[in-house]
Amino acid sequence: MMEVTVNGCHLTKNKLERLRCSVKNYDWGRIGSDSVVAKLCSANSDIVIDPTDPYAEFWMGTHDSGPSFVVKKSANLENGNHRHSGDVTLKSWIAKNPNVLGCKVLHKWGCDLPFLFKVLSVAKPLSIQAHPDRDLARKLHTLQPDVYKDDNHKPEMALAITEFEALCGFIPIKEMKDVLKNVPEIIELVGATYVEQVLNLNDQDCEEKVKAEVKLLFTQLMSASKDMVADMLLKLKSRLKMNHELTFREQLVLRLERQYPDDVGVIAAFFMNYVKLKPGQALCLGANEPHAYISGDCIECMATSDNVVRAGLTPKKRDVQTLCSMLTYKLEFPNILEGFVVNKFTRKYRPPFEEFEVDRCVLPKGTSTSFPSIPGPCIFLITDGRGKIRTGLSREEIVVMGDVLFAPANNKIVVKSETQLEFYRAGVNSETFEA
Repeated sequence: MMEVTVNGCHLTKNKLERLRCSVKNYDWGRIGSDSVVAKLCSANSDIVIDPTDPYAEFWMGTHDSGPSFVVKKSANLENGNHRHSGDVTLKSWIAKNPNVLGCKVLHKWGCDLPFLFKVLSVAKPLSIQAHPDRDLARKLHTLQPDVYKDDNHKPEMALAITEFEALCGFIPIKEMKDVLKNVPEIIELVGATYVEQVLNLNDQDCEEKVKAEVKLLFTQLMSASKDMVADMLLKLKSRLKMNHELTFREQLVLRLERQYPDDVGVIAAFFMNYVKLKPGQALCLGANEPHAYISGDCIECMATSDNVVRAGLTPKKRDVQTLCSMLTYKLEFPNILEGFVVNKFTRKYRPPFEEFEVDRCVLPKGTSTSFPSIPGPCIFLITDGRGKIRTGLSREEIVVMGDVLFAPANNKIVVKSETQLEFYRAGVNSETFEA
């Protein structure tokens, strides 16, 4: 370790730290070796994949719900794997070595990593959910700390590894009117009054009025009793089975109903944008925006939080009134990020959130790239191939699929490939350091 003092701030030059990371076996995850998460966590932590278990999320960061551990003793094996013992959590290690965050991050966010890095493998839809803004997160954490386990907001970005499906935000008002005209079962469920109020909206109505009417309609829908929802879905399925040609949205609703029978979230899908990301495309989700991931594998990055308000497509606790009251009710298709080219190997995905950004890098065999020294920490995840990585001070480390490394602030990172090497880097949004 070497320390340099600049403008009164101690800049610590540290070596890379290997991390052993946490896995979540939520029931919506892909099963066994079909899951990217399973393959990564098996390689990362030397665990045996259970062919019958779902492997849903791979967490890299400091959140208490899924901590990462700094590997204190590591012996390189011939296959590139590592034997480890005596590990400590990354959070506690940072608390003892706060300068690894860099002065700006330490002053702005305190002694913790401001971002949480994940991989998701989705076999069936996650819940229809939203994440609270800071003010609401504080209130929810105070009122229900066992449910809302921190007081932070949770903007996030999903970057597709495979083709990735999601529901995100509300469809434009014209499309919503078409749904209400063509799905008569919705009128029966929520009542003609709420439907007519939306159908009677026109171009002269202000945005706030439109949002208010949609909010009333959506709240009435999501608050319907389970018996009413089951009856409505039975009638809907009977009618659709009589049709020889179904719209894509009708097919989607039937698909969701097979996975979540009698769930109001199935009906909510009529009102939400369907998004299909190609590998390399990303979706940004701000606070209070409804969404549900449907299928596929993705890299996910977010502010360090685990706050989720759910209201459909889930067996977990629902908080319908909180979700319906917190949403923005924007009626538009979400922006899709394509990333921008950093160099011929690397593409950067920079969302409008200060806590994080993600780089995706593919190095052909026998090539190298570098990441300049920045005033904040980052985490590297190797998803395919074999290579070597080092800082300006550390010796080269062999890296293979499943390896996760923490890079302290103010270190130039050099990566070399021995085979084609694919990896991702998560770090603080670089525009934060330019402000």
